[in-house]
Amino acid sequence: MLTVVNEDGTTPSGSSLLDEIVREGARRMLAAALEAEVNAYIAELAHELDGDGRRLVVRNGYHRPRKVTTAAGAVEVKAPRGSTTSASTRPPGERKRFSSAILPPWCRKSPKISEVLPLLYLHGLSSGDFVPALEQFLGSSAGLSPATVTRLTAQWQADHSAFQDRDLSATDYVYVWADGVHRRIRLEEAKAAVLVLMGVRANGTKELIAMTDGYRESSEAWAGLLRDCARRGMRAPVLAVGDGALGFWNALNEVFPDTRHQRCWVHKTANVLDALPKSAQPTAKRAIQEICNAEDKEHAAEAVRDFQRAYGAKYPKVVKRITDDEDELLAFFDFPAEHWIHLRTTNPIESTFATVRLRTKVTKGAGSRAAALAMVFKLIESAQARWRAVNAPHLVALVRTGTRFERGHLVEREETLVA
Repeated sequence: MLTVVNEDGTTPSGSSLLDEIVREGARRMLAAALEAEVNAYIAELAHELDGDGRRLVVRNGYHRPRKVTTAAGAVEVKAPRGSTTSASTRPPGERKRFSSAILPPWCRKSPKISEVLPLLYLHGLSSGDFVPALEQFLGSSAGLSPATVTRLTAQWQADHSAFQDRDLSATDYVYVWADGVHRRIRLEEAKAAVLVLMGVRANGTKELIAMTDGYRESSEAWAGLLRDCARRGMRAPVLAVGDGALGFWNALNEVFPDTRHQRCWVHKTANVLDALPKSAQPTAKRAIQEICNAEDKEHAAEAVRDFQRAYGAKYPKVVKRITDDEDELLAFFDFPAEHWIHLRTTNPIESTFATVRLRTKVTKGAGSRAAALAMVFKLIESAQARWRAVNAPHLVALVRTGTRFERGHLVEREETLVA
C-alpha cells in the first residue's frame, strides 16, 4: 500500500487505520528494540571494570531525536547511547562505543526497517521465529539475540498481565460489546478463541475492558472473565451487545443479571441467510434491513411481522430465528437514536480485529498462548488511541442515570404545576 506522508510526519485524514497501527507500532517497538539492544551491549561488557571496580561501559544518554522515513510513514526515534567512561584506561582509539545494528547512525530512510518493524509484533513473540525474520530482511540478526527478544516478549506479556489486573472501580462502562474472535494463530487448543470485552465510558469514549482466551467461547470461560471484571470493581453495564453464542449470555445473566441484552444484527443476518436458499437471500436480506434500520421500535416490530408473513409458510424455522429473539434484537431502540448505529452490532470489535487479522494471518503461529495474547493486546493498545467516541457522547451519562428515551429521543420530565 502506498501511503502519502506529510512533511511533519502526519498523514492525510484518509489514511487507513491499519497504516496508523503500523506507524504507532513501529515507533513503540523500535524504541523498545533499541533499548533492548543497548542493554544487551552493556550487559555483555559488564565484566570490564576499572581499578576501583566500576564498570567501564555505561549508558550515556540519548542521541538527538531524528525521523526515519519508512513505508509506514515518518517515525521519530531517539537512539540510546552507550560508551566507555572517561576514566577508562584504554587509549582513546580503543575505547568502545555502542553502534546500533538495528538503526545505524547514518540511517534516515530505510525500506528494510519499514518491512522489519511490523514483524516485531508478529515474529518477535517467539525468539525462534524472530531472529530468522530479521536475517531474512537485514542479512543478520541485527544485534537482537534470542535473549534480547525473550526480554522484549516478557515485557509485552507483563504489560498485558498488568492490564488484566488493573482496578476497574473508578471506571463506569455504560455499554459493552462482547465477542469471541477466532484467529489464524497457534494457541494451545485448536478451539481456543480470544474473548474480548470493549466498553463505552460515561463520557462516551470507547475502551478495551478485558481480553483473555477461552475454550469454545463456553459459558464458564465468559463467566470467568466477567467475574474477574466484577471482582476488580466493574459496575453492571446498562446494555451488552453480542452475537448469538449462548455462552456469553448465560454468563452475563449470572454475573450481571440486570444488564439488558442486544443481539448483533450482522451475526443474526448471516445466521438467517445461511438457512435460506440462495435465490431467496437477496430479498430476505432487504427485509431484515427494513427491521434493523427502521424509523423506531414500532416500525421495526411491524417489519418483523412483514418478514413473518413473507417467509413463515415456507421457512417457519428460519422466521423463528428472528421472532424468538425479537426483544433482544430490538432493545437498542430504547436508547438514544444517536447511539443506535453503535449498538446494533459488535462492529467496534470486528473492525478492530480485522486489522489484527491482517497482521497475524501471515504467520504460522506466535508461539505460546501468553505470547499470542500479548501480541494481540499490543496491536489493540495501538489502535485504541484512535477509537472515536460514540455519537452524542453527553447522552451516555443520561443512560446510566436511567433517563427514558422514546423513539430515540429524550423524554422530558413533566413538572407538576402548582395552582
